[in-house]
Amino acid sequence: MPKKIVITAALPYANGPIHMGHMVEYIETDIFARFMKLIGEHAIFCCADDTHGTPIEIAAMKKGVLPEELISVMHKEHLRDFMDFQIRFDSYHSTNSKENKFFSDFIFNELDKKKLIYQKEVELTYCERCRRFLPDRYVKGKCPKCGADDQYGDVCERCNAAYSTVDLVEPFCAICGGTPAKRKSTHYFFKLSQCADQLKSWLDKNKNLQQEVKNYVLNWIKEGLKDWDITRDGPYFGFNIPGEKDKYYYVWLDAPVGYIASTENYCRNIMKGKERYEEYWKEGRIFHFMGKDIIYFHFLFWPAMLMNSGFALPEDIIVHGYLTVNGEKMSKSRGTFFTARDYLNVLDPQYLRFYYAANLSKTMSDINLDFNDLKNRTNNELVADLGNFAYRVLSFINKNFDSKLSDFDEKEAKPIMDDLKGKFEAIKNAYLRCNFREAVKLILEVGSIGNKHFQENKPWEMMKAGKESEKKAMQVSTFCANIAKNISILMKPILPQFSAELEKQLGIGEQIWEDLGFGLKDCRINEAKILIRKIEQEDIDKLSVKDAFSMLDLRVAKVLEAKEHPNSDKLLILQIDVGSDRRQLVAGLKQHYKPEELVGKKIVIIKNLKPAKLRGEVSAGMLLAGGDEKADIHRILEAKDAKPGTRVAVDGISSLPDEGITEIRLEDFLNVKIEVNEGKAVYKGQALKAGKDDITCALDRGNVR
Repeated sequence: MPKKIVITAALPYANGPIHMGHMVEYIETDIFARFMKLIGEHAIFCCADDTHGTPIEIAAMKKGVLPEELISVMHKEHLRDFMDFQIRFDSYHSTNSKENKFFSDFIFNELDKKKLIYQKEVELTYCERCRRFLPDRYVKGKCPKCGADDQYGDVCERCNAAYSTVDLVEPFCAICGGTPAKRKSTHYFFKLSQCADQLKSWLDKNKNLQQEVKNYVLNWIKEGLKDWDITRDGPYFGFNIPGEKDKYYYVWLDAPVGYIASTENYCRNIMKGKERYEEYWKEGRIFHFMGKDIIYFHFLFWPAMLMNSGFALPEDIIVHGYLTVNGEKMSKSRGTFFTARDYLNVLDPQYLRFYYAANLSKTMSDINLDFNDLKNRTNNELVADLGNFAYRVLSFINKNFDSKLSDFDEKEAKPIMDDLKGKFEAIKNAYLRCNFREAVKLILEVGSIGNKHFQENKPWEMMKAGKESEKKAMQVSTFCANIAKNISILMKPILPQFSAELEKQLGIGEQIWEDLGFGLKDCRINEAKILIRKIEQEDIDKLSVKDAFSMLDLRVAKVLEAKEHPNSDKLLILQIDVGSDRRQLVAGLKQHYKPEELVGKKIVIIKNLKPAKLRGEVSAGMLLAGGDEKADIHRILEAKDAKPGTRVAVDGISSLPDEGITEIRLEDFLNVKIEVNEGKAVYKGQALKAGKDDITCALDRGNVR
């Protein structure tokens, strides 16, 4: 019996919306899963929300809800967006599930039995102000290798060096900006170093893996693998390590286990026990799709866990590149960050499925989403070569032959049929190799052959030349209808809605790959309808870069303490309450305010400005003040009646949701021209407000900085 197949995409994190970068991977995976089913493979597509870790816990705390409530809301939103993009899961589960707990513990215990788990005391960063150990992404500082500023506590984005949080130079807490201390704690470690030979053997034998990825991973193995700290100290949202009360699995241990747990959910809950997860994870074939940012986890940690706990290893792990938008990295601060819902509010999801497929191959090359290119390729290829061809042929048959198909001379059509059958096989191989760009190119060639045959034979002119010519026109149209049928099958993995509607118009049932051919004869079709419409420029214009103001997370904050900076004649150090947390700001106001004048004031801050060190003191954000440069007068913006934490907004400009906010740079803020006009803060003529209250300034006019 053929082996059963499980197909997965990397699990989206449950602290934010699905964005256009996620959709690259999920469309790619969905195309492959649909194709495998189309050719008759017993394949299932299983994914889940990645729900554990400090960011989830902190996001829930800021919202005043339990982590379970937050991930429940995000699960519904994620699934809604995926379904609207026609992503068809067999199981979409959660890592915060009983199945995930069971398999995480099972793998941990199996590794422990093989003496691959040990305990060791480690030195960690601890924030006294937040009263918590700080995981990798909540500590920032200078890279210990190259000295780059503003780097996270696990890897340098400039030189790619890996290190621990305690190695950072001049570290600071990314939550409150405070300087963390060092504390010791006993953690569990996985002996990844002991698995090096096993991993190298698997990589060498697996001929499916991309060579460029294998080279990366083999080089890491050559340099020497470090044992993996799989523990996080509480408070932490996740699963307790067996026998421990305040120690938890690091999220990267239980997150990929979600693939197995989702399969178990499919077998037990969806199939009601008619299938077993072992048929997929011990006896089957496993295909993972993922981005190049998580290679280390999926090519080292994950296979090492699997091979030492009795599970099968992936047959292939397909790695794709990043998504850029209009040639730039996706960025909220630059207005190039688009959620799946942003797109769906404007355009048909089929356009994006086609566009991504037309750009995807089995490489780590980045993919650029250019909305004008999306429009042009959709209109000139999908609409013109495929959609219009099918509508033109079927509507001609409706009008001239009472919707009936005849036979056609297969001997005469043999050269074209042979050419098309060769393309069918090439398209199949392209799908199998995950070279969807090649598959789309070849399908468009099929459409071009159909268009050329219809155009060159001119059946509309044959209709004017007597009965015999009418018969020939009917045969030409029937042959072209067969090409349209084949297009519906070839495009089904990429455009399932397009194909289903074309099948309906042809009056045939749901087709599979084996139905490719030219046997659609002597039958009746249904009414032809336009399958896909052109994209209009006005729709593209709606997806233009967002207003820069929407990238600012402006909040009301109350000044709790203020003092002079010990190393500066111009700076003051403020301790502030932002509602969800307390933090430190450094402000250049010493010449304009005495420290005691600021205490108790309700100021406006940029909460999501990247923390920075100013003369040795961390500033976790920046306060806003109006300035008269000629008179050298600066006065703070105030929100006298608002509560700390209240968002400051402008009517008509939507702000990013809490979970969508990311850090911006000072230069990003400087592009936003906020002014003081008649004692009120305004942007593009609209007043800044905290709730219903205007933001004021003790100046009549000036620029806000």
